[in-house]
Amino acid sequence: MTALRQPTDTAYYTVSMLEPDDFAFWRDKARQLVQCGIPPGQVSWTEPGSSGDLFAGEGTQLPVPPADVPQIRASKRFLALAKNVVLHSDPERFALLYALLWRLQANPRIMEDKTDLQVRRVEELDKNVRRDSHKMHAFVRFRRLERDDGEDHYVAWFEPDHHIVRANAGFFKRRFANMHWSILTPKGCIHWDGDTMRESPPAERGDAPSSDPAEELWLKYYASIFNPARLKVSAMMSEMPKKYWKNMPEAALIPELVAGAQKRESQMVAAGELTFDERPETLGAIEKAIDRCRKCPIGELANHSVMGEGPQDAALMIVGEQPGDQEDQARRPFVGPAGQLLDVHLQKAGIERSKAYVTNAVKHFKYVQRGKRRIHQSPAAKEIDTCRWWIEAEREIVKPKVVLAMGASAARGILGRTVSISKVRGQPVPLEDGSELWITAHPSYLLRLEGEAQEKQVKLFDADLAAVRERLAELAV
Repeated sequence: MTALRQPTDTAYYTVSMLEPDDFAFWRDKARQLVQCGIPPGQVSWTEPGSSGDLFAGEGTQLPVPPADVPQIRASKRFLALAKNVVLHSDPERFALLYALLWRLQANPRIMEDKTDLQVRRVEELDKNVRRDSHKMHAFVRFRRLERDDGEDHYVAWFEPDHHIVRANAGFFKRRFANMHWSILTPKGCIHWDGDTMRESPPAERGDAPSSDPAEELWLKYYASIFNPARLKVSAMMSEMPKKYWKNMPEAALIPELVAGAQKRESQMVAAGELTFDERPETLGAIEKAIDRCRKCPIGELANHSVMGEGPQDAALMIVGEQPGDQEDQARRPFVGPAGQLLDVHLQKAGIERSKAYVTNAVKHFKYVQRGKRRIHQSPAAKEIDTCRWWIEAEREIVKPKVVLAMGASAARGILGRTVSISKVRGQPVPLEDGSELWITAHPSYLLRLEGEAQEKQVKLFDADLAAVRERLAELAV
C-alpha cells in the first residue's frame, strides 16, 4: 500500500464549518487533510459564528492530495459514531473526531480499545446526542395555531442541548405526515406543510403559542390515564427531567397527581379497577409474581411459569413467543429443539447467549391435552397483551440497548400491536425508552420448513442475527 503523503512543512490549517451539524462537509475535509498527511496538531476546526482558535489566524489553504494516495481507513463503528458526534454541542468534537481518524490509519482496531480516552470520549458524546434525540421525540408538544386562512397549523417549542433538529426532522415528518407543523428551537427551526420540509433561523420561546383550544381536553385525558400503581417518582424524574416540564402542558398536573397517588390507588383497588399490583422492581420479584399470575386462561393450565434468564445488565434481550413443553418442565427458556437451533445460529453470528437476557413474551405454556401429549397452541392477542406487563417489567430492569423479538407474538409483546415480519425484519424499530427493536422469525418456524423454503429462511435468519451483532458492536460502550 502506498504510504500517506508526509507533510513538507508545519503550516497551520483552519477549517471553517459551514453548518454545526454537517457531517458530510467534515468528512470530506478530514479525508483531504489525512491524505495530505496533516497531523491533528496543525488543524483548527471552527463552527459558524465562532471566533475559532486564538492562535490559528486565517490559516493556509488546504492542500490537494496526490493522485496515488491510498484510501482512508474508517471502520463502520467510527463512521456511525461520528455521524452522531458531529451533532453534539461540544466545540472540540470536530478536532476530537479528526484526531481519532488520524490514529485509525495506523491502528484500524483502535475503536475496540475501551480504555482509550479518545474512544471513550467519542462514545460519551454519541450517548449524549442519542439521549437528546430521544427526549425530543418524547417531549415535543404541538399546539394548534389559529390562522386567518382557516388552515390548521401546529407549533411546538423545544430546547435541545445539541444540534439535533435537522437530524430528527425525518422522524416528525413520518409521524405527523398529514399535519402542517413547525418545531421552533433556539438552534434552528423546521417546518412541514405536507409536501415540503424547510428550515428557518433560530426562534425564541415567545414565538410559539402558550396554549390551544384542545389543551383542556388533553389534560383531562392525561389525568384519567395516570396510573398510580405504576408510579415510581425516581424513574419518572430520570426519564422526564424537570427542564422539559415548562414546555409540556400536562407537567402542571404531575405534582398533584403524585401527591394523590396513594389515595387514588386505594380507590381503584376498592372499585376493582386495578388489574395488577405494583410492578415488581427486581427480576426475583417478577419470577415470584408470574408464578402466581392467573390473569389469563394460560395461567390456569397445569403448567409452570418460565422466567427469563441472563445478565441483569445485558445489552441484548432476546424475546421468544412462549415456553414449550420442555421449557415448561425445565422452567427455563429455550432449552428445547428451537432453543438448541437458536444456540447454533447465535454462535454462527458471533453472539454469546450467556451475555444476552433470554425470555418470552408469554410466561406460561399454552397447550391442549391429547392423550399423554401436550400439543402447543399459539397464544391469543389478548393473552400476549396481558403478559406485556411482565415483559415490560423485565425491560425496565435489564435496560437492554437492543431487543430481538423472534416471531409475531414476541413482536406484539414488545410493541403492543401485530406486525408483518417480512416487512419489518432487517431494520431497527425505535422504542420509547431509547432502545431498538429488531424482529426476526422464531427458530421453531425454521424447524417446520423443508428444502429450498427452509434454506431461504435460514439465510434470512442468519442475516438478521448478523445485523443485530453489528448493531450491538456499534452501540457498545
